[in-house]
Amino acid sequence: MASNSSETKSNSVYIVSLVITIAVVAWGLVSPDSFGAFAKALNGGLTKYYGWGYLLTMNIFVAFCLFIGCSRFGKMRLGPEDSRPEYSNLSWVAMLFSAGMGVGLVFYGAAEPLFYFGSTPLGAEPGSIQAARDAMQITVFHWGLHPWAGYSVIALPLAYYQFRHNAPGLISTIFIPLVGEERVRGAFGKTVDILAIFATLAGLTTSLGLGTLQLNSGLKELFGIPQTTIVQLLIIAFLVFLYTGSAVLGIDKGIKFVADWNIRICFVIMAALFCVGPTLAILNSTVMSFGDYISGLIKESFMTAPYGGGYEDHLRNWTLYYWAWWIAWAPFSGSFIARISRGRTIREFIAGVLIVPALGSLTWFGIFGTSALKLELVDKINISAAVLQDISVGIFKMFLNYTGGFAMSVLMLVLIVTFFVTSANSGTYVLSMYSTEGSLNPPKSKMFVWGILMGALAMVLLLTGGLQNLQTVSLAAAMPFSLIMVCSCVAFYKVLLSEEKKAQLK
Repeated sequence: MASNSSETKSNSVYIVSLVITIAVVAWGLVSPDSFGAFAKALNGGLTKYYGWGYLLTMNIFVAFCLFIGCSRFGKMRLGPEDSRPEYSNLSWVAMLFSAGMGVGLVFYGAAEPLFYFGSTPLGAEPGSIQAARDAMQITVFHWGLHPWAGYSVIALPLAYYQFRHNAPGLISTIFIPLVGEERVRGAFGKTVDILAIFATLAGLTTSLGLGTLQLNSGLKELFGIPQTTIVQLLIIAFLVFLYTGSAVLGIDKGIKFVADWNIRICFVIMAALFCVGPTLAILNSTVMSFGDYISGLIKESFMTAPYGGGYEDHLRNWTLYYWAWWIAWAPFSGSFIARISRGRTIREFIAGVLIVPALGSLTWFGIFGTSALKLELVDKINISAAVLQDISVGIFKMFLNYTGGFAMSVLMLVLIVTFFVTSANSGTYVLSMYSTEGSLNPPKSKMFVWGILMGALAMVLLLTGGLQNLQTVSLAAAMPFSLIMVCSCVAFYKVLLSEEKKAQLK
C-alpha cells in the first residue's frame, strides 16, 4: 500500500508540474505582450510589498546556520555515526560551488563592481575612489554568506533526514516534524514539492538566460558574431544538449567530472589574471573588501528604502533580485548539496557550505573586480559606460585590456559553458528526484523531459522580455518558498532537540 501511495504522489506531482510549466511556456509563445506585461506588474508588486520579507528571511537563514554550526549539535553526522564522506573535500567543494553559484559568478565577476562604480547606489561621487570601494563592498555582500545560508537551511535537514533516517529526498520531508507524516504524504506535501519544482525551474532558467546573454556577448566581442535572438536560441539549444546529456550520465561520470574541470579552469583564469593584472592592488583590495564586508554586514543586511530615494532602485533591481534568486535556487542547490554530503558532521557541513564558498566568492571578486576598477581609476579606460548599457559585456571588455586577454576570454567562454552545464545538470537531476518520490537515482527519461522544458522556458522568457522577465520569474517563485525555508529551520531544530533527548534517555 505504501509503494502505491508513493507512486501516486510521484506521478501527480510530476504531471501537475509538467502541465503548469507547459502552460506558462505556451502563454509566452502565443501572447508574448500579455505575458511580458504580467511579468512586469508582478515584478513591481513583489519588490514593493514583499521586499522586507526577502531581507528578513535571508537574515534569519544566516543567523540559524551560524547558530547550528557553533552549537552542541555540530558533532552530529549526516548519516550513521560510523559513516564517512563519500567524496573528497576538493570534489565536494567543486560540486557544491558549481551547483550553488554556477554561471552567476562569471556573469557578474567584473560587471557588477563596474556597474556600481558608475551608478554609485551608496551616494559616492561616480568614478571616485570611494565609489570603487563601495562597489566592491556591495558586490561581496551580495555573494557572501547570505546565498549559502539559504542553500544550507534546505540542504542540511534534507541530508540529515535522508542519510540518518532514510527519508525520501523531497522538500516536503522537512515538514514531517511540524505537520506529521500523513499530511506530508497528502495534498500538503504535494503542494510543497510542486512549489519546489517551480522554484528550481525559476532559478535555473534565470541562470540559463544569463549564461546565454554572456556567451553571445563574448562571441560578439571576440569573433564578431551578432547579438540576435536567433543566435541566443541556438546557444540555449546547445547548452540544453550538453547539460541534459551529462545529467543522464549521473553524478560520478557526468556531474562530478564537469565540476572538477570547472575548478581547474577557475584556478587557471584567476591565477593568470592575478599575475598579469594589478597584483598588489588585488591583494590590498581583497583584504579591504573583507573588512568592509564584515563591518557593514548587519547594516546592509537590514537596509531598506522606506522613504524612497536613489537607493530604492538599487534595492529592487539588485539586492532583492539576488535574494529572490538565491531562494529560488535553494531547493535545487539544497537537494543536490544534501545528496553529496553524506557522512559529514553538521559543523563540517556549515564550514564547507557557508564559510568556504563565501571566501571563494570574495577572492573571485577581489581579482576580477579590482582588475576591472583599476582600468577605470588608474588607466583611465572607460568600460563602465559599456557595462551600464549591457552588463553581459563586462568581463570581456576587461580581459581585452590585459596581456593574454584574448586567450583568457576564450577560456572564459569555456568556463561559462561548463559552469552552467554543472548547475543545470545538477538541476535536472534534482527535478527528476522530486518527480520520483525523492529517488536518489531518478530515471533518465525524466531528466530528459525536464532538461528540454527548462530550455523552452528560458527561450520564452528571453523572447518576451529578456533579463527583466528572467529576474521576475525568480522573484515570483521565491516569495512562497521563503516561508517554506523558515519552516525548515524550525522543523530541523525541533528534530535535533528530539534526537538529543532520545540519546539522553539511552
